[in-house]
Formats: sequence, C-alpha cells, structure tokens
Amino acid sequence: MADGARYSRALILGASVVSIAAMMTESGLAQTASPQAENASSERPKQAGRKPPKPQMAQQATPEALNARAQSGAAPMQTLDTITVAATKTKERAIDSLAPVSSVSLEQIQGLQPNRLSDVLYAVPGVSFQERGDDPATVVNIRGLQEFGRVAVVVDGARQNYQRTGHNASGSFFLDPELVGGIDVVRGPTANIYGSGAIGGLVSFRTKDIEDVLRPGERWGVDLSGSYGSNNNRGLGSVFGGVRATPDVDIFGGAVYRTQGNYKDGNGTEIGNTGNQVESGLMKLTVRSALGHEVKFGAMFQDYQYDIGQFNRGPTTTPALIALNRGSSVYASDAKNYTGTITWNYALPSDNLFDWHMSVYGNRTDNDQTKTYHYGTTPSAYCNGGFGNNVSGCVGDKRGYVLNTYGIDANNTTRFNVGDWRNALTVGFDAFQDDVITTDSRGNSNITTPSGIRTVSGGFLQLKQNYSTWFEAVSAIRYDRYDLESGRTNGSGDRFSPKITLGVTPVPGFQPYVSYAEGYRAPSITETVISGAHATGGGPAFFVCPNGTGGIFCFLPNPNLRPEVGKNKEVGINLKYDNIFTASDSFRGKINLFRNDVSDYIDLVPFGFVTFPGVGSFAQFYQYQNIAQARIQGFEVETMYDAGDWFVGVAGHYIQGKNAVTNVGLATITPRKVVTTGGVRLLDRTLILSAQWASFGANNDVPAGYLPATGYELVNLYMTYNATKDIVFSASIDNLLNQYYRPYAIPGTSTDGTTQNDVLWSSPGPGRVYKAGMKIHFGGA
Repeated sequence: MADGARYSRALILGASVVSIAAMMTESGLAQTASPQAENASSERPKQAGRKPPKPQMAQQATPEALNARAQSGAAPMQTLDTITVAATKTKERAIDSLAPVSSVSLEQIQGLQPNRLSDVLYAVPGVSFQERGDDPATVVNIRGLQEFGRVAVVVDGARQNYQRTGHNASGSFFLDPELVGGIDVVRGPTANIYGSGAIGGLVSFRTKDIEDVLRPGERWGVDLSGSYGSNNNRGLGSVFGGVRATPDVDIFGGAVYRTQGNYKDGNGTEIGNTGNQVESGLMKLTVRSALGHEVKFGAMFQDYQYDIGQFNRGPTTTPALIALNRGSSVYASDAKNYTGTITWNYALPSDNLFDWHMSVYGNRTDNDQTKTYHYGTTPSAYCNGGFGNNVSGCVGDKRGYVLNTYGIDANNTTRFNVGDWRNALTVGFDAFQDDVITTDSRGNSNITTPSGIRTVSGGFLQLKQNYSTWFEAVSAIRYDRYDLESGRTNGSGDRFSPKITLGVTPVPGFQPYVSYAEGYRAPSITETVISGAHATGGGPAFFVCPNGTGGIFCFLPNPNLRPEVGKNKEVGINLKYDNIFTASDSFRGKINLFRNDVSDYIDLVPFGFVTFPGVGSFAQFYQYQNIAQARIQGFEVETMYDAGDWFVGVAGHYIQGKNAVTNVGLATITPRKVVTTGGVRLLDRTLILSAQWASFGANNDVPAGYLPATGYELVNLYMTYNATKDIVFSASIDNLLNQYYRPYAIPGTSTDGTTQNDVLWSSPGPGRVYKAGMKIHFGGA
C-alpha cells in the first residue's frame, strides 16, 4: 500500500471538515443545540391487536415524520425503547419483546467513534468476537456460537455468509461501522423465524438512510464527518446526503474513506499488518408509489485493502523453531463486497389484513490475495527456486475466495380479534443460495475451502396473542430445508422447529416470561465436502489419502453429516419504569437465564492416530462429525437508569459451554463480561461526558492444545459536544489503562501441537488510542 498517499487522503478530507466547521463556528457558536425528540416518539408502538384507523391523508409521509431519526449528537435515549422487528417480524420496542433483544442506536455509534464493528457491540451482553488485527472482517460470536452461519448476519435484510477456512474463524463479513444506522441483536434460537441457521442468534444491521440526515422540515441535507486517531494514524472522512425530490421520492447516498497504520498492543509491541485502507459507499432510492406502499432500491460497495499474515519473529535454525513459525506468510488482500437490495413494504393502520414486507437481495464477497512473503530462508524446489511451499503456494502466487449469495425474504401479518383476544398472525418465507468459488493454483485453499452450491429455504407461521394488558403468547412453527452439492458429494435435509413464549404483566413495568425455541442449522459446504490431503509444506508426506494424494493428514468428506439443532430454554424479565424519583427519569432492564442444548453439534474431529518412533503420534484423518451434544448455559443482564442530567447502566453475562460428551469446555466461550456505563449531561445537555469499564474473564476451560484467552479490563472515555445545532465535536480515549489483551483462545496446529503463531501474534487488541472528530450538518427546505 502507498501509506503516505492513503494517510494524506484521509487527513485532507478530515482537514476539510475541520476548516468548514471552524468558519461556521465563528458565526454560530452562540447557538445552542436543543435536545431532539426521542427516536421512538414517531414510531408506532407494539400492538398485536387491531390498529386504530386514521384518516388516509395522515398516512402520507411527511418530512416531520420521516426525519424523526435525524439527530445532531443528541443525548442518547433509552435504547431498549428502540423499535425492532428482529425477534417476531412485527414492530415492537426491544424492552417489550419477550426475547433477549438488544439495540444499538446511531447516536451510540457516533459517540463511540468506532474503528470496527466490535467497538460498537462489545457492550452488548452475550456477544464477543474472534478477530485478527490483520483482517478487517468481523466475526460475531453469540453465546459461544460462531462460524458457518450459527449466527445469522444480515445487512438491510441481505445475508452475509462469507466463509474462508484457514488460521482464522470460518465465517466472517465486511461492514464499515460508518455505514451503519442501527443494529438489532437477538440471542439464541429465539430468532429462528428470521431465517435458517441462527441457532446462536441474529445480528441485523440497518445502513444509514435519509431519515438519519434530514432534520424536521428539511427537504435536503448533508452530513460531513471527519476524525483522526493515534495508534497509528487512524483517519476517517465521510459524507452522507439526501434530497426529497418529491413528497413520494427520496434519493440518498454516501461515501466513506478510512485508513490506519499498524497499531501497538498494550505491551508496546507493533502488531504487523494491522494497517488497512477502506473505501465504501451506498445509494438508496425510495419510492412511495401509492398510499401505504414503499419500495426501496439499495446498493452498497466496499473495498478493503490490507495485508493478512505475520512475518517470522525469530530464527528457524532447528526443527522445533521451524515448526513454531509455520504459517508466517503474508498475503496482499483486496476484498470487495457488493450488496444490492429491493425492499417492498406495505402497511396502513386502517388495513388489518395486510402488513407486508418483501426483500430480494444479492451479496458478493470477492477476496483476491497475492502471496508477498514466506517464512522460509531456503528457496523451494516446489516453487522453482523461489520461496514458498505447497501449503500456501509461492511468493507471487494468487488465490481467490468468492461467495455469491442470492435470497428472498417475505412475510405478511394479519391482525384480528377473537373475543377479548387480540391476535397477529404472521406468515413468512425465505430462501437463499450460496455459491462458493475458490481458486488457488498451487496452494491448499481448494482443499480447505472447497467450491460448491448450497440452497437453503424455509417458511414459518407465527401467532402473537394479547389478552387485556397482562398476558401475551407467541407461538411459531418453522420448516427448513437445504440441498448441497459439490463435485460428487451431495447432502440434503429438512425439519420443523417449534417456538413458544408466554409472558405476563402482573403489575405495570414488571413482565416475566418463559420461552422454548428450536433452531436448525444446515451443514456448510466446507463441513460436508472438504476432501483431500493437507499439503506437507515441503517435508515428507506422513500419510497417503484415499484419493491417492499424500500429506501430513487427510480431510475426509461427510455426506451423512446431520444438521445441528439448538433447543433453547429461557426465563426472562423485562423491567420498564418511568418517573421513579423525578418527573423525567426512567429505568429499563432485561434479565435472561438460558440453556441451549445443541444436538448433533458439528466439530472437526481427528482420528486414526499413528505413532512414528522418535517423532510422535499423529492423526491420519480429520473429518467434520456430529458430536452428541454441546450445552451452553448462562445469565445475561442489560440495564440503564437515565435521570436526564446523568445516567448509569450495567450490562454483561456469565456463560458456560461444554462438549456434553467429553465434559471439556468449548474454546469459543467468553465466560464473563461486565460492562458499566455512566455519564453526565452538562451545559443544558449539549455536553455529554461518559465512561465505560468493561471487565472480561479468561476462558481457561478449553480443549487440549489451546492457549487460553486472557482476562482483561478495558476503560474507555467519551465526550460529545453540540457546539451549535449543526456542529458536533467528539473525542474519546480507548483502552485508557493501555491493557494488553488477547480476547479468545488460540488453537494449536494439527500436527505438532505448537500454537498457530500467526493467530497468536495478530490477535491482541490495540493499546491506548486517542481520537477526535467532528460532524457538520447542512440542510434546507
């Protein structure tokens, strides 16, 4: 990468924003920003029964109603009051949902000044991350489950299913946080009606839209943002703008440029190849063609340029040192992500038969990589005298990973009364197809990430019932089917998965509930069809595989692999109180106790061990197999008390996860997380000062050969200042204590038990980071 050029571009864009703000500040600093109305005030509240009719003229979109989300650094509201459809496909506030739902608002995202999505979600209970510093992709873990679609990730309704198997998590996605306008998280198979596979949960991202920029009464608007951070040259510039061409047509677009250099961890060690450059943009066209109808066309493009892999950090003069430094290779990577969506919504309060949503989407992730470095000091005959080996190819070789996903998601809600019961019946259908294309002329990627096609579809019925103000029931049944093919290996299966939730409100503000939900995850292409020898890297082959190739071990396909089934039992309490001590304070809380028994859990299993005298014992075969059961259980809490001039909240979890057959812990568990957030609002609430203290416990109950994660404490400080109604300054200090931390367990290699050092070296998070930024708004009628 041309480091100087990318740094200068970010700084120029950021400096432009600063210059414009300085000129505007001179003339407008005397103005004060009046707090904006709460986001949810213009949203319709949760209602399972009949919607009250309104005059049809009132249903036409007005600028005031459509601009309700546009904020200018406004004081954060109770985010559990955010409207969500993630748990039941019907609109309801997160605090009222009989499910473990959390929401992150645009105001929270902007105040955090995130560099990647994990900065936004780390305070959400039950959520953790397995990320490499040298890979800007995001890997979300919910309640210890990740990879291969166990957590369904959708962006504007489009599934993000990208997967590449290597020394990293098998399943990730690319999304710049500056594009995001809001996030909903549902933990556990409670989200099974949202789509197949989500036995761990769902993360639904909404990208920015015109309502996030235009203020009430504005016909057009533009937001310019710029920021700069230390550790190391973190630059960001973005512009988003929209116009209401007519009362029924909106046009919106935006662009983002982000860059950073290699950061240092809390010990002061520079983590190699953690610098990257991101360019992204989106466009949206919204047409309200008839009363109650809205059609939205969306397109998003992202380009991530980075180097993945680590340089050798020590000598390779003995067999032990050579083994220790295996995997020390570097690849110049260019990952492009394309997403296109067409969404059609229809709803009228006077129409109880139809509340319709349909989304058609396509997503493509294309990751082109070129090998630029190899750990060896001796040229290889395999590379014709160059550096490299038959595992990862030769310096200069190219490899590519492409995943195309096409899908549809449609559902309709009909509302009707039966006596004193208010009912909402939702019928839905969804389907997607993954087409994996891997190209690697001389390396091993064609084996570890095989090409193939998987088609997954399903449908559901859900009945949501309310009786008076004190009882609610949600019952659902979902049908899933999958078909998979790659070469001569095929697989298929189907299943019905039930869900039942019962909640009562004996007194206002106190709502306990119980829930049972099942989820179904079809095996991925890699898990089912992976086949062939894992190349030796230049040494002698230990084993000859069934297909005649030789390697250090053999991958075996498993066409009989059974899908995973998650069976989740949940007890929860929703707490919602207003005007407790003063006329304007509020308390929100969600508490959950759960146990998820995952039958036929899929894991990579070694077998056929052979002992070589003087060398050691090695497995001849590796195959993805169904183990009898994995059990994950725990406790989650999310609370916030807001007194207006100050606020404080605690969120966190305690989770245990084990292989129920061996009683050995799962390596993907983050057992303890407690995040305390507090702050004050000063100067007529135009200045917000806040702090977060996050305490993470180490996962020491891991399989043999794993290096446990570290326990650590993170303290972050934030400031947001509304200098005028159109200018917002922000500043933050991340990792104030400059802690070294490695948030997840590191696996050993498949042959000699040594740690995968490229993961070990790239997994620590950054040390202390200072950031400052500014947002400017322009708009007019």
